[in-house]
Amino acid sequence: MKKMELLAPAGDLEKLKIAVLYGADAVYFGGEMFSLRAGAGNMSMGEMKEGIEFAHQRGVKCYLALNIFAHNEDIEPLKEYLTAIKNLGIDAFIISDPGIVTMVQEIIPDAEIHLSTQANMTNYQTAKFWYNMGVKRIVLARELTFKEIKELRENTPADLEFEAFVHGAMCISYSGRCLLSNFMIERDANRGMCAHPCRWKYALVEEQRPGQYYPIEEDERGTYILNSRDLCMIEYIPQLAESGIASIKIEGRMKSVFYVATIVSAYRKAIDAYYADPQSYEFKDEWMRELKKVSHREFTTGFYFDKPTNKDQNYQTSAYTRDYTFTGMVKSYDEETGYAIVEQRNKMVIGDEIEVFGPGTDFFVQQLTEMYNEEGEPIESAPHPQQILKIKMNKPVKENFMLRKKKEKGN
Repeated sequence: MKKMELLAPAGDLEKLKIAVLYGADAVYFGGEMFSLRAGAGNMSMGEMKEGIEFAHQRGVKCYLALNIFAHNEDIEPLKEYLTAIKNLGIDAFIISDPGIVTMVQEIIPDAEIHLSTQANMTNYQTAKFWYNMGVKRIVLARELTFKEIKELRENTPADLEFEAFVHGAMCISYSGRCLLSNFMIERDANRGMCAHPCRWKYALVEEQRPGQYYPIEEDERGTYILNSRDLCMIEYIPQLAESGIASIKIEGRMKSVFYVATIVSAYRKAIDAYYADPQSYEFKDEWMRELKKVSHREFTTGFYFDKPTNKDQNYQTSAYTRDYTFTGMVKSYDEETGYAIVEQRNKMVIGDEIEVFGPGTDFFVQQLTEMYNEEGEPIESAPHPQQILKIKMNKPVKENFMLRKKKEKGN
């Protein structure tokens, strides 16, 4: 059985490197133009070159998102952009627009093309069409069930790969084709500038009765009628593997480096455990507990088992659950003294109980007992963003290990 690829988001160069180190088999990212996440950090050509070299040295593939729906004004700039990046070593291009597919094939003849989920491919006839157009992999529409995915697999060429989202935010619109953001504040979701109005508060008002709200609200502030829960499929690795999906994808190019590390690490452990012994595989609750330590909404399995119901929406709030705070990133460690140099990411104080975790490891818990500033002076508190600290560690750590702490109730 060929092992499923774990594909992770890389919103910028730091996140790309962290995704690679924490266990991704492949990463996807946007350049400074033509990607559907204009709000992500994205990467310059120089950063892409550095990131691709870093990933390739560790056997990890790199996919570039070019998944906007192009307007006429985009064509000539895109041609120039493709010519400039053609020799960077990008492993595949994620594209939704058939015109851009042909442009990439003309300018980069050996390019591997992956069809974006934005193209909402939902049946085997359409899959075969794209295969005949030279597409190597299709990112499935999120609206497909396991039953439909298996049927797709049975009725398409064996060398056509399928990729599917398994974790992250769910768009209320069909395969992400939303006009709401553009209509409300002229930020086009299909050109990378979505303002996420599906997360806003709404109430129903009849035209002739301004100020009188139709009684569908869940609380006194209104209702979140478009607010989906987050997708989470970590409990269903066997079903994903048996469906014929070649690559499972984590959403989140705009998420934090802490998010990327935590989610990638948990899925890596679950995938490896399954393929080590499929017959005896058992899901571990600790993997789910890890996922819940990053900012998230309540979870859903989306369309995989059946069409979503009202149980897959959150009508009460669009707020995230944030039980843990990312407090620091290890930059180096001295084995002789047991001190780590740490870049602060959120406030820490002496006496805090922190959790420390790294690539391929289980976390350990310790209390902050010693902390020094860059001048070597002992300090009680580290409140300054990206402050460089020296911290006494109870166990050995390595560069790119992370520190987190549980939030106190009410904070």
